[in-house]
Amino acid sequence: MRLGDLNIDVKFYLENAIRITYYYHSLNNYKSLIIVGQPNNIEIRKKDENGFIQISSNRLQLVITPEAELIIKDNRGNVLIKEIYRNLIFSEKLQTYNLEHIFELAENENIYGLGQHAGGNGLGQSSVFKIGYRGSTITLSQRNTDIAIPFLVSSKGYGILWDNYSLGSISLKGNKMKIWFEAGNSLDYYFIYGESLDEVIGTYRKLTGEAPLLPKWAYGYWQSKERYKSQDELVNVVKEFRNRKIPLDVIVLDWRYWGKYGWNAFKFDEEDFPDPKGMIEEIHRLKAKLMISIWPTFGKETDVYKEMEANGCIISGTTCFNPFKEECRELFWKHVKKFLDLGVDGWWLDASEPETGFGLVFFSPIHDADLGIGKGYIYLNVFPLMETKAVYEGQRKSSNNRVVILTRSAFAGQQRYSAISWSGDILGDWDTLRAQIPAGLNFSISGIPYWTTDIGGFFSGNPESESYREIFIRWLQWGVFCSIFRVHGTIFPKEPWRFGKDGENVIVKFIRLRYRLLPYIYSLAWMVYSKGYTIMRPLVMDFKDDYNVYDIDDQYMFGPYILVSPITLPSIKERELYLPKEKWYDFWNGDIIQGGRWIRAKVSIDMIPIHIKAGAILPLADFIENSGDEYSSIELRVYTGNSGKFEIYDDDGMTYDYEKGKYSIIPIEWNEEKQELIIGNKKGELNVKKEIRIVWVNRNNGIGIELSKPDQIVTYNGSEIRIKR
Repeated sequence: MRLGDLNIDVKFYLENAIRITYYYHSLNNYKSLIIVGQPNNIEIRKKDENGFIQISSNRLQLVITPEAELIIKDNRGNVLIKEIYRNLIFSEKLQTYNLEHIFELAENENIYGLGQHAGGNGLGQSSVFKIGYRGSTITLSQRNTDIAIPFLVSSKGYGILWDNYSLGSISLKGNKMKIWFEAGNSLDYYFIYGESLDEVIGTYRKLTGEAPLLPKWAYGYWQSKERYKSQDELVNVVKEFRNRKIPLDVIVLDWRYWGKYGWNAFKFDEEDFPDPKGMIEEIHRLKAKLMISIWPTFGKETDVYKEMEANGCIISGTTCFNPFKEECRELFWKHVKKFLDLGVDGWWLDASEPETGFGLVFFSPIHDADLGIGKGYIYLNVFPLMETKAVYEGQRKSSNNRVVILTRSAFAGQQRYSAISWSGDILGDWDTLRAQIPAGLNFSISGIPYWTTDIGGFFSGNPESESYREIFIRWLQWGVFCSIFRVHGTIFPKEPWRFGKDGENVIVKFIRLRYRLLPYIYSLAWMVYSKGYTIMRPLVMDFKDDYNVYDIDDQYMFGPYILVSPITLPSIKERELYLPKEKWYDFWNGDIIQGGRWIRAKVSIDMIPIHIKAGAILPLADFIENSGDEYSSIELRVYTGNSGKFEIYDDDGMTYDYEKGKYSIIPIEWNEEKQELIIGNKKGELNVKKEIRIVWVNRNNGIGIELSKPDQIVTYNGSEIRIKR
């Protein structure tokens, strides 16, 4: 079929997902790097009359008009989007095409996603921040503090994923959305529709890969700095956490542990790390895990570089390995596996843009290189996907322990490789803290569920400074409600005891809150894997019909029940926030507040506004010091006022046996009309025995982080229990 001068190919992958491809020549031998889902056998209907062509599934209609417009409607005939222009312009210089097209948007529509875009380049941050992109232009290019993902989501309930890896630009001015990519032989994109934005993101994952469960320890507290310089320092920090009874799961070893062996040599310098295996065993004995920093570049003097170069695995003009070749990915993993064999638990793939040129530059060296599968300008943004593929697939072949990867860059589909992204080498100031919130929310709604920041900023202040102490505390309080909870930074160490006694007390209080929430958070992680769920949720995800939330960029839902309103200004005693159209409980005092309005919430240095939606069923652990501590006893807070449901998930926390059904799910339902709590029959193969302490939340009980007085206690063995209030 042709549309103007172009061939057009339309294929329904799912009832709610259409692939649309424009091209001049054949598409034979094309293999996507991001799409892993196969098209279902969808029954479609085609109609051609009066110059209009209509192709329909049960959920979507695609109409091509005589004026060469392409319109996509839902099954009720409502227009979702209109494509009014597309073009492939041949570039003599690149010997491929520049790609262009233009969509027409609705007046009240907003656009989200596209990765992480807080501005800045690692040496400074923009003070301009927003969550919706109307009126903005976004450049899709990997940088230290920007992550390019060619997937957007609309408040109208659709998403668009471009299968293109080159430099891109998305410009939203007026009601026009203009898209440009530097290079490609076809303009290839997927239109996804959903009754909810969760369905849109879930479908994106069906196309690009599901996100595996991380090990339970990954959802705990991570302590890191640039850098722990010796084996003794690293182990002693873990010991100090244990001595002070501060919860901790992960200690991170940053760069230069290789010492005399040269840059990224995959060896420990014995002068500072005389017994790496013994060091890791001691960390494990202390019930913590070790993550280690690994880079894609190598010193030319290292044995790794020499082996990579001899095997054609160094990208020309750089010292960076080439992950686009399977044999080079396998060679990279061969060296990473040395650390796995020592007992290292997780992989920090730093500078994964990759940072290959002078300073923070990656664009020019990769852009101009021959990558074996094609020119660098065609594959510019997809390097981090291929690097994480090397490590994930390598470990899956070598171990049944779950993979954990932390990476500074990401691309569409990277969630399938157990990747967590962080926001780069940011400044530790109020502007940056404020900008991180919409950046993280847009990243999360881009389909990759795990994201974090350097709490307190990478370029941070002195913990002895009162002004910086306040920034750090506010940042950490917000970090509790990020999908991954991690402290990192340079110059000054930032362990809790560095902030004075009062500062330490507040910091430890919120670390303990994170651990109390672990049964809730780990259950959300199961939903990520099993239902395509998103943990950090821009308000438009849950309140799409409330136009007031479309531009709110400093509040969000953490899972289905917790509304988080971070503090991003110093010295304030209250902040204005919006409560969507629900009934809400104040987490700290149990007050019930009717939503659909703006309120002013009082704050103090040891709290931020947290509101729980009526109907919530919130499982909390007792006070524990690491995720491996069994929570055989659960405090179950029930926020009455609406009916609600929740499923408490658990498994061994470490292996992929959950893929074989070795887990337990406790379904719980609160029926407001009957005033009855139903703890349903267990699902999954694991046996369960838990003491469940039920708390009916009110102004006197079930508030704050402290253990609550139970209203009722039941012993659950996997069989249904019904409790009347």
